[in-house]
Amino acid sequence: MRELSYQEMGLPEEEYEQIKTIMGREPNYLELGMWAVMWSEHCGYKNSRPLLKQFPTEGPQVIQGPGENAGVVDIGDGQALVFKIESHNHPSAIEPYQGAATGVGGIVRDIFTMGARPIALLNSLRFGELDDPQVRELFAGVVAGIAGYGNCLGIPTVAGEVYFHPSYKGNPLVNAMCVGLVNIDEIALAVASEAGSPIMMVGAKTGRDGIHGATFASEELSESSREKRPSVQVGDPFMEKLLIEACLELIQEDLVAGMQDLGAAGLTSSIAETAGKKGMGVEIDVLRVPRREKGMTPYEVMISESQERMLIVPRQGKEQRIKEIFAKWGLDATVIGQVTDSGMFRVFEGERLAGEVPVESLTGGCPVYTRVGEEPPYYREYRSFNPDSLPPYSYQKALEELLGTPSIASKRWVYTQYDYQVMTNTAVVPGDGDAAVLRVKGTAKGVAMTTDGNSRLVYLDPYQGGKLAVCEAARNLACVGARPLALTNCLNFGSPEKPHIYWQMKNAIRGMAEAARVLDTPVVSGNVSLYNETAAGAIYPTPVIGMVGLINDIEHRCDMGFKQEGDIIVMLGRRRDELGGSEYLYRCHGVESGAVPVADLDEEKRLIELLLELIREGVLCSCHDISDGGLAVALAESALKGQKGFEIQVTDNGRPLDGILFSEAPGRVVVSFKDNQMIAVKEKAGQYGIGIQVLGEVKGEDMVLKCAKKEVIRLSLEQAGKIWGEAIECCMK
Repeated sequence: MRELSYQEMGLPEEEYEQIKTIMGREPNYLELGMWAVMWSEHCGYKNSRPLLKQFPTEGPQVIQGPGENAGVVDIGDGQALVFKIESHNHPSAIEPYQGAATGVGGIVRDIFTMGARPIALLNSLRFGELDDPQVRELFAGVVAGIAGYGNCLGIPTVAGEVYFHPSYKGNPLVNAMCVGLVNIDEIALAVASEAGSPIMMVGAKTGRDGIHGATFASEELSESSREKRPSVQVGDPFMEKLLIEACLELIQEDLVAGMQDLGAAGLTSSIAETAGKKGMGVEIDVLRVPRREKGMTPYEVMISESQERMLIVPRQGKEQRIKEIFAKWGLDATVIGQVTDSGMFRVFEGERLAGEVPVESLTGGCPVYTRVGEEPPYYREYRSFNPDSLPPYSYQKALEELLGTPSIASKRWVYTQYDYQVMTNTAVVPGDGDAAVLRVKGTAKGVAMTTDGNSRLVYLDPYQGGKLAVCEAARNLACVGARPLALTNCLNFGSPEKPHIYWQMKNAIRGMAEAARVLDTPVVSGNVSLYNETAAGAIYPTPVIGMVGLINDIEHRCDMGFKQEGDIIVMLGRRRDELGGSEYLYRCHGVESGAVPVADLDEEKRLIELLLELIREGVLCSCHDISDGGLAVALAESALKGQKGFEIQVTDNGRPLDGILFSEAPGRVVVSFKDNQMIAVKEKAGQYGIGIQVLGEVKGEDMVLKCAKKEVIRLSLEQAGKIWGEAIECCMK
């Protein structure tokens, strides 16, 4: 392999000079590689770390916040959920199957390294428009990679989201989330605290795949990116399944003092982070590292990102037992070095010292940049746009177009490739509710989970869009009857070195932090993915929220489908008709503009409490939040899920109906219930100060919307089902 310059490794001149000052000399090639991966944006968070401090990270439900492999929240009965979301964007752009598959593998390792058994996978995906053959190829490859890896592991993929927009052409976003279940007294942390403790590497052998994957993920994509296919790791889900079982067996026998996934930056990152937490040093002999390729140099061994590998710090004298367990599962377990009190990261090749670097300088010493953001010119221009200036548009045609829009249409083509029922815990499956619900066996509890984020709203107004992403996730959990507990996030942006993109990131994080604080959903883990750009420009700013919630009694859960004729349909939440940033404006008028609807955080919190009480008391038959496509689409989706039509009456208040029908303003849900519950619903809504509007009833086999007794939309379930159900499938044939 040709030796790279420090510039090719992603180190700017000023950072290289800083390294020479720390070292007191020129670094050798191995040391330079270690610096480059650890000081990359992917590992060092050098452009985002100051901004991330705004997030609330503590609460009575939080057992472990940011700083470990994943966050942990208490769900009672001595149990906890462990969860995190991460990106694998750049690898998926050049090798979609393996990029997505290894994204799943990496996030799963982050969960079981904490001692938790993975119980669910989720994802958030963004692509260009499906009329582009290259986009279809990327889309098909990513979905197949997620399915191939997750299905082989036997972990259900239970929820997610898929959006399509031109800004993602050439730079898709592939964010993978995993949730695990652990007994609180079995939680494992990644720490090496005692000098003399051995360091073991377990799992698969090391190869040359994934070398400099961390630095590749920290640069913009270009025409030359495909030449970096070796930076994309190759996954083996069957090996990972064995690794899961072996590692959980170690924890059950209390054999490990610390455990860490080998992810981005490979051995360098995992060892430095494990030792650095307690100010320790390490000595590693690369000749002891099991390899699958001949002639590997210390540089290649130390920064390889080969998959299905873990780092373990055993409890004193437990090395042999660990080797026996891994041998039983057909996996390597090898002592490759030891913890020291020197504070230095020393890499040996047998007797030869190949390189040494201060541990603290690799982790805590990474440069941090606080940049100056600049409001982009489009911001005020778009805010001043008035949708009332647009020509009239057929409401019937608008609903049909929205139902057939891939970002809104049924994702059946996607989720039917996933095994979402394996483990037999999934109680609300993909397509049935606003969030997935899983039972916790041996208890009455259920846990709910979702991923959410509307990038168009964040682009138009990062601060309000960031708030809206958190609100939608919390509202989706409440719609299935789960109390929101905490969140993880994946912050996907373009280059932070560009002032308007840094401005987007800064304001989106500010909005998310504010919403998380008010809704009592602290941020316990996450990932930042920057430099998501191609020659055509940056992606839309895309902060993705992964959130988990708790249902004390899983029998008190709810889905979105209308249930029976005669049920009353009501909108909970005040009447709103803002169209800024809506899918309706984009699809029907070709406009991405307008003032983004503002979230009232206190109102959102009260709406959540109202929904939780109504579902817990068995009042609601269905519940579905109003978001993409607005009220008309929410009604249609509830009808299609339940295969029951409706008749709705709306009033125009002297304004065009498109705002009422297609606004994506927050703080509103569509619910249905038996007519004898009307008084109870009105009383409860009044107690929580939540607006209520009776819309109509579940009725017949058509979806009928009227204004002043005049039909403005009539669409049969069969017609709507064909439009909505086949939109993506037709594109992918």
